[in-house]
Amino acid sequence: MSVPNDQAESGEAQPISMVVVTMSLGAVILLLMLMCGLGRVTSKDDQQEGKEEEEKKTKKEPQQQSKKKSHGKNQRGPRGPKSFSHPLLAATLKEHSDNILDLDFSINGKYLASCAEDRTVRLWSVKDFKEKEHKCVRGNVEYDHATRVKFSPDCKAFITSLAIGNTVRVFKTGKKDDGAAQISAGLDFPKKSSQDIINVGLGSNANGSFVMTAYRDTTIHIWDTKGEILATLDTHHMNNNYAAVSPCGRFVASCGFTPDVKVWAVVFNKGGEFVEVRRAMELKGHKASVYYFSFNIDTTRTATVSKDGTWKLWDTEVEYNKNQDPYLLYTGSYTHLGPSLIALSADANSLAIAHSNRLWVFNTKSGEEEESFEDVHAQPIAKVAFDPSGRYLATTGDRHLRILHNVTGLRANILDMETKMKKHTTSKALKERLEHQIQETRNKLAEILGETKEE
Repeated sequence: MSVPNDQAESGEAQPISMVVVTMSLGAVILLLMLMCGLGRVTSKDDQQEGKEEEEKKTKKEPQQQSKKKSHGKNQRGPRGPKSFSHPLLAATLKEHSDNILDLDFSINGKYLASCAEDRTVRLWSVKDFKEKEHKCVRGNVEYDHATRVKFSPDCKAFITSLAIGNTVRVFKTGKKDDGAAQISAGLDFPKKSSQDIINVGLGSNANGSFVMTAYRDTTIHIWDTKGEILATLDTHHMNNNYAAVSPCGRFVASCGFTPDVKVWAVVFNKGGEFVEVRRAMELKGHKASVYYFSFNIDTTRTATVSKDGTWKLWDTEVEYNKNQDPYLLYTGSYTHLGPSLIALSADANSLAIAHSNRLWVFNTKSGEEEESFEDVHAQPIAKVAFDPSGRYLATTGDRHLRILHNVTGLRANILDMETKMKKHTTSKALKERLEHQIQETRNKLAEILGETKEE
């Protein structure tokens, strides 16, 4: 029996229609599933973003409050000082109530000045370092706090840089009617730069006196003592890491991103009038940025520390007017962990390098690291300096000042005198004097180390 053509075509179309319908339904179901899945993912993402946003707000609010409360302060973490003990610790000075930012010894060796975020500057007597109690004279920094401090050459005044005012304030030392010591604020210099001051200095020589301010960019200002700018220098370091006035009062030096230290002479005529700032010399030899430098007490030696992992000792007693360059005396290495500070002792026989809360002391005669200290302060060491006698090494990095015995300097002095004695064997008087000095120095060293003195 034959089937009509139209029925045959209809029978063939039915399976095709079923396939199309099935595929359509499958597509719709798949689309719905995808939409539901995306909805759930989006919902989870939204919730997560909401949580993260809420956490950010929660964290941000106390941070903003903290910033408002500590306007102008150096945010360096917890201020609580660590307990620190060491056989070479001579004293810990504890009167400040907030982070100490800088310290400076008077050139006569009698006083130590310190400034802190507690809006005070304090003067300490060096002779009291041996005592159990350490008294100080307090001076207040009104409506601001000092970030840097530097004694005047006559030790009757000191200058500070101000955190908020970003300028210089002069303080004078004196006595009250009852004879008690006091610190009184004097002149404020005008603000001349929006850049932060990184250091200040005072220079004085036979012909004239000046004040230096160095800024974070490449600017250095030279002022007269009444607050008028005499000269402006561009160091061309790309940025300044440090700048200072030499202890002899004739030079201003700077270091920065470039691998050198530049030194200028501040020139006055015989009548005391300012003449010019003249390029004097450059210390060249490092292969990377110079972090810091330090002069000895008569500016005949200079120590530098660099990102290249080396420290160098230079002879800067040269005739710079005749274009004579400084001589490199020694290159030493240190454990380079980042930006570091350096201090050179008054006699240039010892130097100290500080990074974070670690401290290393080197003998410049042998180039050897002789002492190292860990966890000296709760925070990174902000300043390290030897006193003019070379007996002590002072550091700060929290609310306390640490005073350490400089035994490395004593050992270097013994080595130096023994070398001199070998060179001057013909002079009996000189030999006897050196032998006596060597014995005295050995006894001082034995006393500090708790050893038996030699007779």
